[in-house]
Amino acid sequence: MKGTAGPPPGRPPRSGRVPLADRLVAAAYTAGWAVVRYVPERAAAWFFRVLADWLWLRRGTSVRRLEANLARVVGGDPGDHAVRELSRAGMRSYFRYWMESFRFTAYTRERILDGTRATGGEHIFDNLTRGRGVVVALPHMGNYDLAGAWLVHMGHRFTTVTERLKPESLFERFAAYRERLGMEVLPLTGREGGSAMAFGTLARRLREGRPVCLPAERDLTASGVEVEFFDARTRMVAGPAVLAIQTGAALLPAVLWFDGDGWGIRIHEEIPVPAEGTRVEKTRVMTQALAAVFEKGIAEHPEDWHMLQRLWLDDLEPRAGTES
Repeated sequence: MKGTAGPPPGRPPRSGRVPLADRLVAAAYTAGWAVVRYVPERAAAWFFRVLADWLWLRRGTSVRRLEANLARVVGGDPGDHAVRELSRAGMRSYFRYWMESFRFTAYTRERILDGTRATGGEHIFDNLTRGRGVVVALPHMGNYDLAGAWLVHMGHRFTTVTERLKPESLFERFAAYRERLGMEVLPLTGREGGSAMAFGTLARRLREGRPVCLPAERDLTASGVEVEFFDARTRMVAGPAVLAIQTGAALLPAVLWFDGDGWGIRIHEEIPVPAEGTRVEKTRVMTQALAAVFEKGIAEHPEDWHMLQRLWLDDLEPRAGTES
């Protein structure tokens, strides 16, 4: 989740103060981490489900965007009753993610390992055993933090990236939270070198035969790779394919979902580097292959896909009477 907007880019707040809205967002997350872990799980789950339903009933911008995205997945209209009910399940899933994140310290190693139903793990472990790095690429589904904790508890600390949030204290808290899970967290943007430095570190980790995990289904910047996704065009992250091409690491798509009280993970077979073509052409082919795997996984578990932002290129230009 991103913080609310601050001052115009490149212009610090007057007198160096953090905007009030950003401070309120940071305070809300801080309270969540401080309080929710002490609440009994059934009570916490009930509260977050009620909160999700309340926001769903209000049908604000994020809910309407989720419905528009899910309508593409199921081939319906955002106003259809079935899509509306699916978005309710989607909001409950999204808020379950946050409930579990705030309660992470209450989850033991045994609870995470016993509660995770993983298939295809050998695609990760066999490569790492041979000293070959792996790039695990995944969409924003289920609980990717708990999936990361599963990988750590299986004996493999990994490296990932995260956007620098506003205010800085919120980014630092998120980074610290994920580092407690056992991840090495690199800032994707900001004063510490941004994406170029992060990419270099990721490449080094892969050449050392270590795993890297990256969210990969959304990059609407000019650096994104255009792909076909649910019969429409979008742009996805080039990094996973480029890293595999440059380092020789295995590119492994993964799909996540909530499975009862636990978590489901499926790691798919390696997407190979094409034998011919330029690096740009190879990247495009591999990223399209990632999109095809993500498409299948999201179609099987649409309620656990947490995409509350614009994704498809023809949704980028606001239309009269729609969200900005």
